[in-house]
Amino acid sequence: MNKIEHLGIAVKDIAAANEIYTSLLGEKPYKTEAVESEGVTTSFFKCGESKIELLQATRPDSPINKFIEKKGEGIHHIAFAVEDIKAEVIRLKKEGFVVLNEEPKRGADNKWVVFLHPKSSSGVLVELCQEINKTKNSLQ
Repeated sequence: MNKIEHLGIAVKDIAAANEIYTSLLGEKPYKTEAVESEGVTTSFFKCGESKIELLQATRPDSPINKFIEKKGEGIHHIAFAVEDIKAEVIRLKKEGFVVLNEEPKRGADNKWVVFLHPKSSSGVLVELCQEINKTKNSLQ
């Protein structure tokens, strides 16, 4: 794992949250994107070498909507940048981590993503991220 890529924060109103984080960080989001497969709209802010990702549900069955209903707004996940996502999945499974999606899927911000179950990481949802254009092991 190379670095903390981003912190994902679940929000009810992304427009209001964008205003708050623009004031907090002193700049506007560099990207807003819909991820239909996850039922979310995202906004990304740069913070040094890391990022903040705001996530708002776009449908009732979205994981973000379910999270907010259960826990309220707040930190949803921590994402780590990796060079070879498939190799990391193999390594982490051998270490006993429970992988939620063994095959990487397209996420926001031009990334392949895999999630680790919070029960295997002290209650924290962990996301592995790999730049799509730096993909190894012939992910398409």
